[in-house]
Amino acid sequence: MRGGCLCGQVRFEADAPLRDVVACHCTQCRKTSGHFWAATSVPHDRFRLTESTGLRWFQSSDIARRGFCGTCGSSLFWEPVGENRISIAAGALEGPTALKIIENSCLEDKGDYYDIPTA
Repeated sequence: MRGGCLCGQVRFEADAPLRDVVACHCTQCRKTSGHFWAATSVPHDRFRLTESTGLRWFQSSDIARRGFCGTCGSSLFWEPVGENRISIAAGALEGPTALKIIENSCLEDKGDYYDIPTA
């Protein structure tokens, strides 16, 4: 599967299978994404950057860093410290993905301007 930022200065490939999507509603994820963070995940050995000219990293906490394009501002990655995986913004993937949201996390921090449907 391929993906990238809006301007093309960050491009990547990820080999299947990718984890289905987790939507995180914590304050950091809401601020970095502008709403909530919806991401898939893959082990590092199945992930490759094919263009990284625009890639910038921000150490957002003691446990994770966030990758984004320094040119167009696209939020692309969330990478937990000490784990062998990278989370990839689901919206940065190209083409049909067949992925589904399987979980909503940190609902206690979600914005008051939206509701999460209950089954």
